[in-house]
Amino acid sequence: MHRRGGKRIRMDDPPPEYVNPMTPATPITDYGVPPDAEPMPLIRQSYARISAVSSYALAEALREEPEEVAEEEARSPSPAPTKRITRSRGRGGDGGYVGRLAESPPPPPLRRRGRGGRGRGRGRGAAPPPAYSPPPVLLPGDDENSLYNILRFNKTAINQVVDMWIEEYKCNKESALVQLMQFFINSSGCRGKVTPDMAQMDHTLIIKKMTQEFDEESGEYPLIMSGQTWKKFRSNFCEFIQTLVKMCQYSIIYDQYLMDNIISLLTGLSDSQVRAFRHTATLAVMKLMTALVDVALLTSVNCDNCLRQYEAERLKGRDKRASERLEVLVAKRQELEENMEEIKNMLSYMFKSVFVHRYRDTLPDIRAITMSEIGNWMEKFPAHFLDDLYLKYIGWTLHDKVGEVRLRCLQALQPLYECEELKGKLELFTSKFKDRIVSMSLDRETDVAVHAVRLVIAILKMHPDVLTDKDCENVYELVYSSWRGVAAAAGEFLNVRLFRCDDAAPTRSRRGKQRLPNTPLVRDLVQFFIESELHEHGAYLVDSLIESNPMMKDWECMTDLLLEEAGPDEEALDNRQESSLIELMVCCVRQSSTGEPPVGRGASRKHHQVLSKEQAKTVSDDRAKMTTHFMVTLPALLDKFGADPEKLTNLVAIPQYFDLELYTTQRQEGNLSLLLGKLREVVKAQTEAEVLETCGRTLELLCGEQHAVYTRCNVARATVTDMCVNRYKEAMDDYRSLVEGGETPDADEVFSVINSLRKVSIMYMCHNLNDTNIWDSLFEDLPKCVKQSETQMPAQALVYVVRACFYSVLWSLHELEERAGDAAALRERLLAYAQHCRDIVRAGATPELREEAYTSLCDLLIFFAEAPAAAGGARRLALEADAALCDLLNDFVQEFVFVHHNYDGQDERRIEELHKRRNFLAAYCKLIVYNVAPIRRAADVFKHYIKCYNDYGDIIKATLSKAREINKLNCAITMQLAMQALFCDMLQKHPAPTRQLPDFLELKELAKRFSVMFGLDAVKNREALTALHRAGVAFAALDATAAPALAPPPHLLFLEPLAEFSGKLLRQDKRTVLKRSIQSGAGIDPRVPLACCSTRSRASRPCSGARSGRRCWPTATRCSPTRPTSARRPRAATTRAAPAARTTRRRVMTTRTPTRSSPGECAAATACGLRGAPSCDQSQDAPVRASAVIGRTQPAKRTGRTPRVALASLTHCAPRRR
Repeated sequence: MHRRGGKRIRMDDPPPEYVNPMTPATPITDYGVPPDAEPMPLIRQSYARISAVSSYALAEALREEPEEVAEEEARSPSPAPTKRITRSRGRGGDGGYVGRLAESPPPPPLRRRGRGGRGRGRGRGAAPPPAYSPPPVLLPGDDENSLYNILRFNKTAINQVVDMWIEEYKCNKESALVQLMQFFINSSGCRGKVTPDMAQMDHTLIIKKMTQEFDEESGEYPLIMSGQTWKKFRSNFCEFIQTLVKMCQYSIIYDQYLMDNIISLLTGLSDSQVRAFRHTATLAVMKLMTALVDVALLTSVNCDNCLRQYEAERLKGRDKRASERLEVLVAKRQELEENMEEIKNMLSYMFKSVFVHRYRDTLPDIRAITMSEIGNWMEKFPAHFLDDLYLKYIGWTLHDKVGEVRLRCLQALQPLYECEELKGKLELFTSKFKDRIVSMSLDRETDVAVHAVRLVIAILKMHPDVLTDKDCENVYELVYSSWRGVAAAAGEFLNVRLFRCDDAAPTRSRRGKQRLPNTPLVRDLVQFFIESELHEHGAYLVDSLIESNPMMKDWECMTDLLLEEAGPDEEALDNRQESSLIELMVCCVRQSSTGEPPVGRGASRKHHQVLSKEQAKTVSDDRAKMTTHFMVTLPALLDKFGADPEKLTNLVAIPQYFDLELYTTQRQEGNLSLLLGKLREVVKAQTEAEVLETCGRTLELLCGEQHAVYTRCNVARATVTDMCVNRYKEAMDDYRSLVEGGETPDADEVFSVINSLRKVSIMYMCHNLNDTNIWDSLFEDLPKCVKQSETQMPAQALVYVVRACFYSVLWSLHELEERAGDAAALRERLLAYAQHCRDIVRAGATPELREEAYTSLCDLLIFFAEAPAAAGGARRLALEADAALCDLLNDFVQEFVFVHHNYDGQDERRIEELHKRRNFLAAYCKLIVYNVAPIRRAADVFKHYIKCYNDYGDIIKATLSKAREINKLNCAITMQLAMQALFCDMLQKHPAPTRQLPDFLELKELAKRFSVMFGLDAVKNREALTALHRAGVAFAALDATAAPALAPPPHLLFLEPLAEFSGKLLRQDKRTVLKRSIQSGAGIDPRVPLACCSTRSRASRPCSGARSGRRCWPTATRCSPTRPTSARRPRAATTRAAPAARTTRRRVMTTRTPTRSSPGECAAATACGLRGAPSCDQSQDAPVRASAVIGRTQPAKRTGRTPRVALASLTHCAPRRR
């Protein structure tokens, strides 16, 4: 690759360490001369004003932390900006600065605080911008005619503002310069005033004074403020700078006054510790450089034109040549070259003194600005900027930790790789940073990943041999990404890399039909799908390509490959290729006819994406084209692949996406009859459940009453259902006759029963078969599902019996809702079927039968939670979840869901079983969510939240959220019951638990997860948190009846996980919890003297289940077993208070004599985070310290004061001394 500097640039040096903070400001040693650069000659003293602005900020910072900064500077000196070389300073080059800078990346940045310490508007401590900023208003003392206010209120056009300023500049340079300086100061959010006297001062002193007047308490400034007005100001700010340079490009920018002062001021501001100054000045400098690049381009064009005119004039004959014109052209060319050199010097100076330091600033917005603008410079002025000296900064910043900065880098490189003329200048950069760009296609930021893939496509087009096979495979896999934008970009990469049309002659099929141009591309697509080994995700591959490749909707090409036999020059598709092609074809049919992406790539359910008019029209046209084609070809496809269940499953689903009106408008009734006949043959011949289910759904959609073909399709459906029912009756009659005669049915007869019941249950799912009167026959076999049954049928057949009866009950409910039916008969069927399902769940013959009955029961509880009232004042059709039924369902969940099976080497089976168990859990949780079962019934599910988080965490978390929406109090008590159940399980396995047990750590983690769900609003959750603490303390610290005298309560360790909630308890509630826990009859310690408390009532004694370690439900929090009012809308659960004690309570004696408190009461106070709680008496008969509650006793020291009592792990609120 050609090198202009004659020295090889090392671009493979490591980039700066972005893990460390970026450099907020850079110390300057001697007017911007870098420590390792050669000193540049000073020719004019007027340039002594070139800023050493950050020297003040550095001095202030050193005053705050002299030792720390000095050590860091000694470790890692920071580069500093150089002095700008102008025409008057000579043209001695860059002083070796750029060459040395290109040899290695910048040193690690310094870590410094902004001066002021407490101010949010300085350095790294500034607060993020608010969601909304107030619109600008004119404050007292503001100049309405200042440049800042004119642009802020958008009163005048930018060109007119610049014209007015130029006229002022021509009349009075100093006054106009003061206005411009004031504009930049005000645009930074500073209200300081720049006076005409200050214009003669050094810029360092000006910035120092403005820094002192800056508002330290505000973190806002115009560039980060939100709102349409401030957004417009940012646009006007950038446009003003570019318009100013554009309109001054012929004379004023070369007068060595305006640009030198402005560049000096902005350079100093860009190195300030004040973030507002640094951000605003950096944006101004970058836009100033962009405007100068535009001027340089125009100057270069004029210089080339002048050179061509000079050559044309010089080549004329002696008699036609004008010597005066030659002299004018020579002078003009010399002036243009000088101007060009001046512009390059200004660009070089600003790049070295601003860009080199700000591209690694602490503020991501500043880094993003630098990367965006350098991309513009390279695109507009590649002759100067498209060099490895500048490209390396983009390469290093590709490793930035902020996604927006990485995105700007990729956007800067994109147009460069799309220009073929720049190919030679990008070879070295591509070879050094290609791996990083490819790896960014897996970026966690979606936009970054999309642009990375597009950049890889551009690299592939420019340098086809650079990308290796491994690089391409990394991008190939992204077509299956869950992010649709990334997948679509990867699909475009596939189109460029693999799916390219060849110029080879088209082939022909065996009977001579010419293949379509997309035939080889479809073959490649099938092969790619097979090699990717993700055969269950064909819809994602189709979604990645359907918008960018027309072959995805070439129905004729696909069906020709399936129906036409291969020609002499072709290779026939094997069975696997045919199956893959049919699967992809059906996925294309589905998406083109619906316009909906596959699950996981579209909008969420809450934000359903509605198609626009254009999209809806496109979908309608594609659906019509697809229907027109497959109306003719689908019967032939069904006929050819009728013996293959896998292919039939996909082919039979195609009519579900037809535009059925085209059968009548295009007079295709014959093809419709042919299709219905093929479906009848498929149902008759096939035994696979998936094929039969797809056929049933297709017939259901074809029989829509709104279609003109309803009558014809309804007749065909009746034929199919009658055929299935008749076969079932025949098979069952033969089977029962053999059993009654004492004979054993053979395998064929058993298979006939199973197959007929399978078809009946599947057809029952989609079509109402109650008119066939098979309920009695099905119900007759339900008692055979339990283990005590003497006459056994095949277990699989009984599963279909349970399922068919379930659908029969649902169709009866549908009939009752649509048209008045027999409600009494339905209620009788419902109760009888539900009772049989209970028996099957309790003692089913096989696990499959128990699973089917469990699913049916859960669904029936949802459907019949609110049923229509029967006519004639009969009882309501409602199936209630009583306590026995809830216990039965809960036991099933504990037995079948929360179990661990070893599936080593059987990943497919493991995934299938996990999916089934998740469905079981979801069915049970729906009862809680829809308020069919009491919320407290979810306690045994919530306790597995941590242990089974990877498998069921999302389901349990969603259930917790819905339960809180229904009733916060009951949900809180259920959380406590879940923790209590987990604690009791731990005690059964470890009678003497310690804090290091994995089970106890799991309990603490569960408490942490539960506490997070209460949020930050303690007032809103006040009642729930109080009830949770009371129940927890009652269980842990005050239930000591099972413990010997003077021994700590056995459940005292439960207070440690309970303490996770104490931080959310209000201060006034902490004393209330302790007071009620001590004084209520439900939790008093028997060792406390009667003088300190009231008599315990029998109705509120601790539950015996809690004393024995079993699960217990506190009476005060039990939900009333009222029938739910809605099956689809959760209702608020109600609570029922415990009955009041009937015994007479003794009056509590209030004396000054100190009373004795049990260790449990002290620990309860500590768990509630309460100060000033009663402490344990240190008399001789109670020498027990708080350390005894964790398994060890220790004699207490005799002192004259009451010692502090606190648990080792619950020390956040120790009791105070009295």
